[in-house]
Amino acid sequence: MDSNEKKLEFYGGTWVSFLPFIVFLSLIVLTTFIWGSISDGALWIPAFAAILVPFFLAKDKTQYANVVIEGMASKEAIIPVVCWIFAGVFSRVLRMSGLADGVAGVAASLGVGSITFAVITFIASAILATASGTGFGTIAAGMGVLYPAGVALGGNPALLAGAIISGAAFGDNLAPVSDTTICSATSQGVDVPGVVRSRLKYALTAGVLTIGCIIIYGMVTGSTEGSAIEYAYNAKTLSMFIPVVATIFIAIKTGDIIIATTVGTVVGIVVGCGFGLFDFIQIDVANPEVPAIISVYGEGLDRTVDGVIYTGINSMLQVCILALLLFGSINIMRRGRGDVMLLDSLGKIAKTPFSAELTISLMVIVLSGLMGLNAPAILAVGASFAKPLSRKHGISPYRTANLMDAQSNTLVYCLPWTPAMIYTLGFAADGAAPLTALQIMPCVFYCYVMLVVMFGSMILGIGRKDYMDKLPEEMKAEYEAAQSL
Repeated sequence: MDSNEKKLEFYGGTWVSFLPFIVFLSLIVLTTFIWGSISDGALWIPAFAAILVPFFLAKDKTQYANVVIEGMASKEAIIPVVCWIFAGVFSRVLRMSGLADGVAGVAASLGVGSITFAVITFIASAILATASGTGFGTIAAGMGVLYPAGVALGGNPALLAGAIISGAAFGDNLAPVSDTTICSATSQGVDVPGVVRSRLKYALTAGVLTIGCIIIYGMVTGSTEGSAIEYAYNAKTLSMFIPVVATIFIAIKTGDIIIATTVGTVVGIVVGCGFGLFDFIQIDVANPEVPAIISVYGEGLDRTVDGVIYTGINSMLQVCILALLLFGSINIMRRGRGDVMLLDSLGKIAKTPFSAELTISLMVIVLSGLMGLNAPAILAVGASFAKPLSRKHGISPYRTANLMDAQSNTLVYCLPWTPAMIYTLGFAADGAAPLTALQIMPCVFYCYVMLVVMFGSMILGIGRKDYMDKLPEEMKAEYEAAQSL
């Protein structure tokens, strides 16, 4: 938060700025876990109530209203909403083309069972996310193609969704073009390539352990491996790999999910219509043989414009509204300076190199978990808290960057209110196997494994002196000055 911005004051003090999260989580437990609902209302009502309740404790009601609007209208809120709309249309084009059935048919004919397919899903998602640097783009592609294909093969839906999110988190952590990689490196004043090289040992270890967890979970839950079987599918659907490849290529080249999904959507429509998988437009067609990009039907006031584009946008409605409401809550915490109080409280426990690393980890984990955002958490912690702590205790800036990045890609990908989880639920909700956050959470193995890996490295002191001998003389002098205080 800009230090010049007026603090949002509450009756009851600064800690009241966390009330939106308390209200939201309490009602989520009620509507989702106790009442067992996955409807729009099960998420929208808790998110709206989270903004409504603290209003009565705000000293300046006008300022409170403006803070909510600022949060909803912020670039941090609008960018994912726009990305989700474009990704939703692209994913719908792939889904309604029948590509998932094609993938499932090929996998079945090769004898790929559900456990192996779940492992392939994780590896493919990890590669895509590492190459493109986009976790959301990876989730869109995975939930649009790999998820329904895996379900068609008899796979565990929650395990497949968890594998896709895990791959997205892996890439977000490791990708050189990821915003978290860039933020963590620049906040410590070190180069991105060096940071990526030094974090390979953590990411690859967590990746291998994640594969092991997927296999064990699949075996325990009764998933199967099988021989080649017959699975009916239209071979023409495999042509839709053309827009998939085009989208991945553009995402790698530009790092922009909107550009990539725009190109992918256009190429998908052209290829799909060319191979007869879609009609471009249908007017008053009863029982159409194939879906239409645009369809018109009905009479009078019930005259309706529908089709693939419309349903793709509509499928993202829940997550977009929810995100806007949640960003309003996030801004309440920021402008109430609850995040600053939290970081100040955690910063008091750092007395040794281990406790300094523990403090940095807790700062990033708690803040990113509350906000559902990892890059802003790194920015909040990096320069102001992590940098001076690491210099005071002689911890390599590369290690500090890796610590923040890895920890910021753990709970932020698996908690029920985070954009990544909500995004995944949005794709699953209108598919053949809708899910709840409670079902997916235990299966996002990479998040939990990475926590274990990083805390293990902290206990053992692994990486604490990474590349210290390669630091420029000016930075070495900063370390000497900080440790002499």
